[in-house]
Amino acid sequence: MNLKEKKLELVQMILNTDKLSVLAKVEAIFKKEKDTDWWENIGEAERNAIEEGLSQADSGELITHDKVIKEVRARYRLDK
Repeated sequence: MNLKEKKLELVQMILNTDKLSVLAKVEAIFKKEKDTDWWENIGEAERNAIEEGLSQADSGELITHDKVIKEVRARYRLDK
């Protein structure tokens, strides 16, 4: 079953229910998903690494993509 088919199946189930409690649960799931920020779902180590990277970028400690590619090619003896 693909995504479109699954959505249609769920819509049909919602339309066919007369149980307010079921609709309230579905609504709660959607509200929870909407309110959840990806930042809350990653670990402390990942958050620290991202914050460190942002701090470095803010202070100008950047390496261009071209420089990284040149260093990788040189290190691993990769030809273009």
